[in-house]
Order: sequence, then C-alpha cells, then structure tokens
Amino acid sequence: MSQLYPMLLALAMVAIPGIQGACPTAAELKKPDGTRTCAKLFDKSDPYYENCCGGAELSIAPGTDLPFLPKSWTNIVSSVVVGQRCELTVWSRKGKGGKTRRFTAGAYPRLEEYRRGIFGHWSNAISALYCRCY
Repeated sequence: MSQLYPMLLALAMVAIPGIQGACPTAAELKKPDGTRTCAKLFDKSDPYYENCCGGAELSIAPGTDLPFLPKSWTNIVSSVVVGQRCELTVWSRKGKGGKTRRFTAGAYPRLEEYRRGIFGHWSNAISALYCRCY
C-alpha cells in the first residue's frame, strides 16, 4: 500500500488541469501562414477548466475595432485568449458604451471570474471590442 500511494498521487497530479484548461496559449494565436491573431473569442465556458474555450470561436485580427459585434456574438462570449503583445478592450454595451475592461496577453477561460461592476461579471456581457497589438 505504501508504494501504491506515491504512484496514485503522481497520476492525480498529472490529471489535474492547469488554470489554462483547453484554451490555446497566447503564443499559439498564429494562422498557418504565420500572421498574427490578436485574440480569439469562444462561446463556451464551464466550471471545469479543461472544458473551457470550446464551441464556436471568433478570431480577431490586430487593429480590429467593432463598436457593434455581429448579432450572433453579442453577449455570447464566455472565454477569451489574447495573443502575445496584444491587448483586447471590451465594452458591455453596443457602440462602446457601458462598463469597459482591458485584457492583456493570456488565456481567460472563465469570464465569470472577472467582475463587471458590483453585481456582474464579463461572461455573456461583451457587446463591443477593440483589439490592438504592439
């Protein structure tokens, strides 16, 4: 039994997902031709990190300014990945109104964890965005 315990502990540590989950890393946001992607938006989030960044995805090119997201993406985004040396600014209302937040390079698998005011969070609350890389 004493030899089995360390092996089970090692297997459990390998199986525990990291904070990133199934999300791509910031460095992986490149197209096959080598051009950069500023950010990727995903419509699926989950209490388990390994199930985040799923479902439909929307790639955002550097310099994209969308005061009005496409109707199928307004208030749908649940996970975000921002590319290296890029910054994604989002707004809670169309036309760049309401609350705003900046996301820097990295993965944000559960937007429920990021506060939008006193009572809200950013999951299913993005209506406008601007993405830039430097």
